Amino acid sequence: MNTKYIDLISQTYEFPQDEFQLKDDHLTFHNIDLMGLVEQYGAPLKFTYLPKISENIHRAQKWFKDAIEKHDYKATYNYCYCTKSSHFKHVLDEALKNDIHIETSSAFDIDIVNSLKERGKITKDTFVICNGFKRDQYVTNIANLINSGHQNCIPVIDNYEEIDLLTKEVDKDFKIGIRIASEEEPKFEFYTSRLGIGYKNIIPFYEDQIKNNDQIELKMLHFFINTGIRDNAYYWNELQKCLRVYTRLKKVCPSLDSLNIGGGFPIKNSLAFEYDYQYIIEEVISQIKLTCEEEEVPVPHIFTEFGSFTVGESGGAIYEVLYQKQQNDREKWNMINSSFITTLPDSWAISKRFIMLALNRWNDRYERVLLGGLTCDSDDYYNSEQHMNAIYLPKYEKENPLYIGFFNTGAYQETIGGFGGLQHCLIPSPKHVLIQKNDDGSLSTELFSEQQKSEDLLKILGYHGV
Repeated sequence: MNTKYIDLISQTYEFPQDEFQLKDDHLTFHNIDLMGLVEQYGAPLKFTYLPKISENIHRAQKWFKDAIEKHDYKATYNYCYCTKSSHFKHVLDEALKNDIHIETSSAFDIDIVNSLKERGKITKDTFVICNGFKRDQYVTNIANLINSGHQNCIPVIDNYEEIDLLTKEVDKDFKIGIRIASEEEPKFEFYTSRLGIGYKNIIPFYEDQIKNNDQIELKMLHFFINTGIRDNAYYWNELQKCLRVYTRLKKVCPSLDSLNIGGGFPIKNSLAFEYDYQYIIEEVISQIKLTCEEEEVPVPHIFTEFGSFTVGESGGAIYEVLYQKQQNDREKWNMINSSFITTLPDSWAISKRFIMLALNRWNDRYERVLLGGLTCDSDDYYNSEQHMNAIYLPKYEKENPLYIGFFNTGAYQETIGGFGGLQHCLIPSPKHVLIQKNDDGSLSTELFSEQQKSEDLLKILGYHGV
């Protein structure tokens, strides 16, 4: 009878996979010796495998290049990284090793842009696409960037007042985009996105505020939906509505030459994950070209803003199972030495699932468990794996510690969790390790941040010096 953890995984999924392998009963991730990380740095632990960022950028660039060649598409493709997914310097430095541009969301993003320019990571030719609801400091920072000569800074207009706010502070001609307020999926609690300007109002807005304003040049139409780029009727219908707006607007606005289709490429959240990126991209390119040909307008340059896709699959979190509590005759709680609420907030806030696997003891018998965090909050738990109604892990043994890993956690978790700040129940943030690949193919690690100490949290709380 197959009762070992390795049997369960092998029978449930195709295993091993490109990034996940077994070596001496221990799990490796992109050839990273995960138990070696635990031995060197301890657990709980977060890590970022930086080469995965460049790898995913290259994958997307090749998919678009191949699709453009296949369909003889007569315009360019521009890959943008949306910084809100992870603002860390090591992430931006890795991403900007490649031929990419960036998208911003708030005022302080522009300070990061200025820092990147000072360090030579980006140039005046780098597109800086400025999204978000713009007020006060964000408008001022955008204006200062444009006034400094960064002509490829394109603020994407989100509401009817932003043009007036920008023209008051920008002292030269500048380019803009307009964001479409897309309609949401029927299951949403609201019908239309709060971001952007409605489909039917785009052309009247252009005629009223842009057409006769000699200071601004409309270059881009921005389209994004919350569910991301999916192969379903909802996405293709919204894309078609966007393309109809684009072609109508292009006929009255010759300067318009770019379509930003936003982001939303999914990342691997299960060993059973399947998504045909190449097919989706080819279909997007095909539909854009076909619609433009039907309406007899030139095809636009394509921009994308990939955040989670860029950085998500580079991250991971490692925990130790501290103790097992059997609360009734059916439920066994494996208590981890950290908190899901603080370290993987999306698992709590939006019930997001990540790939979860044991790091060691793959040849041991398995059992069904629930995973609990250390806080006294009833919501601090993780109770099901993607495509399964329960979690199965090697059986708990007090004298034989079990370590588990959550993978592809690199997007949003640090910023939403408040990196370096207060944590729920004062559970400290874990250590964070950066992993890089050397020229000879070997891996090297660097401690980016220590685990939070009591004095770090007490200082924030105002007890420092009391």
